[in-house]
Amino acid sequence: MDREALEAALADRYGADEDAVRVVARQARDVADAGAIAADFGYPLDVEQVLTNLDDAPDEYSLVERWNWWIGSLDVSHGGYERFRVRPDVVE
Repeated sequence: MDREALEAALADRYGADEDAVRVVARQARDVADAGAIAADFGYPLDVEQVLTNLDDAPDEYSLVERWNWWIGSLDVSHGGYERFRVRPDVVE
């Protein structure tokens, strides 16, 4: 996963501040590096898949809330994703 491309896409799409963009992109890279998505779904995680999944979150959610919503869904359905959550107090 290209972290710089993801950071640019997150900032552009969600208008989030630099800290939120950086931490979400770092966590997405960690998910990709862990191979969790590839193992559970059969394909590697990429920028477009991150954006598509974050777009499914409620419109009023911030970037960090969107990320945690998606990660929470993955954790409920497949387990093992909780460690990729972002603590909101770290970026807000």
